[in-house]
Amino acid sequence: MTHEKIRLTQTVKGAGCAAKLAPGVLDKALCGLDLPVDPNLLVGLERADDAGVYRVSNDLALVQTLDFFPPMVDDPYSFGQIAAANALSDIYAMGGVPKTAMNIVAFPAKTMDISILRSIIEGGLDKIREAGVVLIGGHTVEDSELKYGLSVTGYIHPDRILTKKNLLIGDLLILTKPLGTGIIATAIKAGLAGQDLTDRVTLAMTTLNRDAALTMDEFPVHACTDITGFGFLGHLAEMVVDSGKGVRIRSANVPMYPEAIEWASMGLIPAGAYNNRNFRGAIVDFSSNVSQRIQDLLFDPQTSGGLLIAVAAMEAESLVTALKAKGIDTAAIVGEVISEPVERIIVE
Repeated sequence: MTHEKIRLTQTVKGAGCAAKLAPGVLDKALCGLDLPVDPNLLVGLERADDAGVYRVSNDLALVQTLDFFPPMVDDPYSFGQIAAANALSDIYAMGGVPKTAMNIVAFPAKTMDISILRSIIEGGLDKIREAGVVLIGGHTVEDSELKYGLSVTGYIHPDRILTKKNLLIGDLLILTKPLGTGIIATAIKAGLAGQDLTDRVTLAMTTLNRDAALTMDEFPVHACTDITGFGFLGHLAEMVVDSGKGVRIRSANVPMYPEAIEWASMGLIPAGAYNNRNFRGAIVDFSSNVSQRIQDLLFDPQTSGGLLIAVAAMEAESLVTALKAKGIDTAAIVGEVISEPVERIIVE
């Protein structure tokens, strides 16, 4: 099957990475509002987690999430795949199984051919099928900017929910995908990235976190999140804040795209990376030998990034081996949970 090519990243204002609102904006908007309460709401707005969880019965809970954004690659079909994989990832990060999805589309019908939207939705559908999910509807609006994503519902046992807030001292941290997609997306938008790199990074962003989630289900995992718009350190900070623990990261062990490191040294940094640093940089201590470009990569906003898994130390190597046996070749132990300094991230 062939799909129409178009420079989506040049026709959509603000494209280049999956940009979220600047960190902290939503917290301010929600502050003081009288939110509905329900004893069956197990994970909700009171904590910064990847998805909400609502208990239906003693052995069944619903996991719900929503994500959509403008293109970060030029091929509409690939964009649809990436957006779908990104949305599904939140369910996997909670330890859940996605079951249904709904399309969310903003489309400039007056300036773009409908075939582009068809290709985007085809890409999303292919990822939905791969995940064993059914599409049950959606909502489309006309907008000056193209955006696409999914609302996803899955299920999980109420006693097996993986949240960000269950780090245990001594746990080791495993990251399953390389960092640098935000910087590379910026390079794609600027016409700097070659086709080989674009294809390689697109493949990573379209790869579901399903195999990683299924693999970690066999191990004593205590906490998990996926790395997306707030970057590696931004999402790690969500795990650390209010945990009573600290984290030490070995930056040399963190998988990164070499091209992204090179572009970071040239100053090709997306605005989201600066927003992430401004919001969470105060709780991060960098050793003097951690270069500025590596620091920038650690704050780089990711699209459809990997899982960050906290697992019992004695099982960490076995989990990495099992992940690699599933074809997740870049999986690596990148840090550990420590008793102090409390609620700080040390990057060495």
